[in-house]
Parts: sequence; C-alpha cells; structure tokens
Amino acid sequence: MPFLAAVLTFAIRIAHGLSSRWRNFCLRCLGADIRGYCWLRAIEVPRNHRQIRLEECSLDRGVVLLASGPDLPEPKIAIGPGTYVNRGTFIDATESVVIGRNVAIGPGCYITDHDHGSDGSAAPLELPMISRMTRIEDQAWIGAHAVILKGVTIGRGAVVAAGSVVTRSVPPGARVAGVPARELPQGGSGFRVQGSAEEVGLPQPNHLSPESRTLNPEP
Repeated sequence: MPFLAAVLTFAIRIAHGLSSRWRNFCLRCLGADIRGYCWLRAIEVPRNHRQIRLEECSLDRGVVLLASGPDLPEPKIAIGPGTYVNRGTFIDATESVVIGRNVAIGPGCYITDHDHGSDGSAAPLELPMISRMTRIEDQAWIGAHAVILKGVTIGRGAVVAAGSVVTRSVPPGARVAGVPARELPQGGSGFRVQGSAEEVGLPQPNHLSPESRTLNPEP
C-alpha cells in the first residue's frame, strides 16, 4: 500500500504539472504577459487578459485576477517572481496592483486598488470608481483573510496579521494587525507566526507546491 500511495501521489503531481503548463499556454494565447514558467492551479481570469503580467510566480486553486475598465499601457495586475498566492485570494484592479518578488500571500485575501464613491448623492454602484495604485513590496507576508485597500503600499519585508484590514501604508519591516491594521511594537510577544516554510506557503523552487498550505501570522 505505501508503494501504491507513492505511485498515485507522483501521478497526481505530474497531472498537476501538466495542467499548470496548459494554463500557462492558454493565458499566453489570450494575451496575458507570462514570463518564464508560472505554477498555476485552477485560477480565474474573467477578462482583460492583456492587463495581467505574471513572472515565475505560484498561484493556487481559486485565485481570481480581475482587471476591469479600459486597457492601460502598463498591466493592471503584476506579480513578481518567487511570489506565492494561496487559495481563494481575490486581486481586483482598475488601475494598478503590483506585487513584488518573494511575497507570501495567505488564503482568502482581498487586494484592491479602488472603491466606489460614497458621497450620498447616489447609490454606490452609480458613482465612479476611485482608484489609487496598491503595491506589495518584495518579501512581504500577508496573512490569511487580510484585506489590502486602495492606495496602500506594504513595505519590503513587512508582515500583515491574519484577518487585518489595511487602510494605510505599512513601513518596510513593520508588523501590523487589527481592523483597521495598526503597527505592532518590534520584538513584542503579541505576534505569532505558525508553521514551517513549506506550511506557510513559501514558494517551492520547482513550483510544484504541496496540496495544502496555510499562511497565518496571528495578532
């Protein structure tokens, strides 16, 4: 039985790898800028494929890349090499969401560069979008179910705790938690990161990632 399980596991990994390469090919044909090989599970790109740039990153099952509005000269969603985006994360852009190198993003996150107006003159969906560039710099770590709102920059090496709502920029190396997210003191005992490098979703060199990963820095 252990031998049979090992054979089946190997066959499943091969199937996933072939499916990933097929998704790379299809996205390229639809106009996405795919640089190198990206590890892609069953992700969703509803429209505007030409506004997507992916470079040697890993996107797990259920990740949504939604680029809305007219085409712009630069991609509206850009994800750098070595970055891993865990299951069910939604990246929603009308202007620019840029994610740097070696970023770890937990499951169920929402990252956007826009919202609707709310001045009371009309229903929110009748008001124009308000957009400002959102950026996540290299080696940042975004915990599970975090929300990153428009105009925010997450600095290099910063950590956002699980469940946080980030409404303002985070300095490089800072740790934030809460709703709205607030910076935590460095070296304090109120912030825990659980799991090994593989368990928290750091990208694997061959992009054949484990079936299940979690990313949960906790406040």
